[in-house]
Amino acid sequence: MNPKTSLIPALCVATSFSHAIAQEAWKPKDPPMLTRWAKDVDPKMPLPEYPRPQMTRGEWQNLNGLWNYAVVGDASQEPAKWDGKILVPYPIESALSGVKKQVSPKETLVYERGFAVPANWKDQRVLLHFGAVDYECEVLVNGKSAGKHEGGYDPFSFDITDHLNASGEQKLVVKVTDPTWTGGQPRGKQTLSPAGIMYTPTTGIWQTVWIEPVAKGGVEDLHIVPDVKGGAVKVKVDLADQMDGEITVKVAGGSTASGKAGSEITIPVKDAKLWTPENPHLYDLTVTVKRDGKTVDEVGSYFGMRSVEMADVNGKKRLLLNGKPVFMFGPLDQGFWPDGVYTAPTDAALKYDLEVTKQLGFNTTRKHIKVEPARWYYHADMLGLLVWQDMPSANSYDTPPGGKPRVDKQAYETQLKAMLDNLENHPSIVMWVVFNEGQGQHDTPKLVSLVKSLDSTRLINQASGGGHHGVGDVYDHHPYPAPRRFDTPASQAFVLGEYGGIGLKTGNNPWHAKGWGYTNTHSGTELENLYAQYAGKLRKFRDEDGLCAAIYTQITDVEIEINGLLTYDRQLKVDPAWIAKANKFEWSGPVFTSVVPTSQETAQTYQFTMSKPADDWMKPGADTASWKQGPGGFGTPGTPGAGKPGTEWRGSDIWVRRSFNLPKLSEKQVSQLTLNLHHDEDVQVYLNGTLILKKEGFVSEYTPIPLTDEAKKALKPGGENLIAIHCRQSRGGQFLDFGLGTLDANRGK
Repeated sequence: MNPKTSLIPALCVATSFSHAIAQEAWKPKDPPMLTRWAKDVDPKMPLPEYPRPQMTRGEWQNLNGLWNYAVVGDASQEPAKWDGKILVPYPIESALSGVKKQVSPKETLVYERGFAVPANWKDQRVLLHFGAVDYECEVLVNGKSAGKHEGGYDPFSFDITDHLNASGEQKLVVKVTDPTWTGGQPRGKQTLSPAGIMYTPTTGIWQTVWIEPVAKGGVEDLHIVPDVKGGAVKVKVDLADQMDGEITVKVAGGSTASGKAGSEITIPVKDAKLWTPENPHLYDLTVTVKRDGKTVDEVGSYFGMRSVEMADVNGKKRLLLNGKPVFMFGPLDQGFWPDGVYTAPTDAALKYDLEVTKQLGFNTTRKHIKVEPARWYYHADMLGLLVWQDMPSANSYDTPPGGKPRVDKQAYETQLKAMLDNLENHPSIVMWVVFNEGQGQHDTPKLVSLVKSLDSTRLINQASGGGHHGVGDVYDHHPYPAPRRFDTPASQAFVLGEYGGIGLKTGNNPWHAKGWGYTNTHSGTELENLYAQYAGKLRKFRDEDGLCAAIYTQITDVEIEINGLLTYDRQLKVDPAWIAKANKFEWSGPVFTSVVPTSQETAQTYQFTMSKPADDWMKPGADTASWKQGPGGFGTPGTPGAGKPGTEWRGSDIWVRRSFNLPKLSEKQVSQLTLNLHHDEDVQVYLNGTLILKKEGFVSEYTPIPLTDEAKKALKPGGENLIAIHCRQSRGGQFLDFGLGTLDANRGK
């Protein structure tokens, strides 16, 4: 589909603002990083694009721009004076807002601006729309309350017609409070104490604010359901104030059908072109409302003909798109920005994350515990990406002073319903994820049943990586870093909702000092190689174990997380062509050939101690008479990818030494030499007394790590060598073992 000009309304802007907000000075405030799109932010009209592509009208007015703002003690207070200007719709915590200030749960953020209503809107109702405001707000027009709203992720509207002055400037005030981490409400990754996997919060207006004229009893909502098997699309139209009306629905270039408001209208779609990631064909749709023979409203929309289901295929549960098995492969997409926090700098930036996801060879993306503006889903529809849509979590991994609040179950259910209602028409969305990793998880069977009752056309994920209750369509685990197989109930499909998290520090990231990944690499090539090896495992699990989908962590770095395929400011760390080959299972990484075996290959004897040794413990001539001897590897049973350890190690630290003879190697083989290391967690590796590797984090399998030039110089080909390793463990399973081999860098299949 190429939406017609008539379906993407022209921008209508009033210019009589008394405080001349379009002329105010603005610049990003102390930006930690700026993306390349920040320079394109226009303070006169940021994010000028039509904000609701699935229900368009011809006239509207964008209210984004510079507003007055103040932070006061509570909602009952009126600001004595304004603190300054804030650029809406960027959250107050962001650099792009021009403020970059945190708001406490006890404070109220107040916004104010003027606007004018075009004279030709006089005989229509005027609706005021908010894309999203986090979290609770009251809206006042000319001093009178137009309404209140609770929920940080869903759009809402107020009919402000009766609050408007007969002429001249109108005054708009928005009062916002946000408990962030003290209220038990859906909040995703937001925290007042960013660290680990929790990030900078968003308070207040963070999506477009706009007004539009609508006839009384005009279209309020559309419900569009494609029926691929029946060769039709089914449309139900809700009118404002539950008024009656004659509805006509026309598919562009196709059929037309009519019916009553609130009834299901079936429009044939002959020889339908199905929507797929390879060919995301979309159909334009026009809905006309007549009353007493007169047209009172007309809106444009679109839809995609596609079906999604889970079914048995050759004895295994598979995920089907349009009746055919599809392996859903994509990245975790958290939707944070270094300059805009929750709000992308521009629409081009918002679209870029999806464009680069396609460029990397993915067919899927998982929108992680955040709901994006409608245009994000529009771009996914247009580009052809299968979307797993998470419900934003409550009570995440942080603990506020005073302890975690009780989960607000009513808010969770209400906002879950709102998410489904607001996003129901997007063909890109194929799965609803009700919970993530047990964060605030509650009443799982009840809520899965609720989602099914509201939308039986999509897959349901009860809890990605969380508690499993045998409900929903998929059985979802989160192994890190390497993917693993899991025994799966016969009634569900096997998916990996997260895995990977390969870290690489690159670029100018102010969070790098504490940056982390689940396992870390030193170059883009090393990241690509390890990524491809993991993809090779996925292919095996798909073919042998019925794996149906995999989500890689993640598309971009986020604050101190450095495990993205792109940096936080959206610079590629990898060659997208090689990642795409891996994602299409055309390349599974370089070939590893063992030269010095691990304990898993052949029993190996180490010297070891669990007490801090002398400072020269890693040197060939060190006194190790008090050390013990034992078989490798070292660790605890059940550590992922380790098998049964030769020697049990349960303490925090271990030091090991092992001598080995290295055969004479060709120059090419020396250039390909690679450690084959399984470590959980942090390691320091010495070769013949020289430090050759210092690595934080853990791996869940033996992992090839190319030797540095310094390490190769320390080797003694054809003679005896000494490897010495210190491993420190802080949580979870633990394991340590070593081998050496060659890694053929020829990037074949």
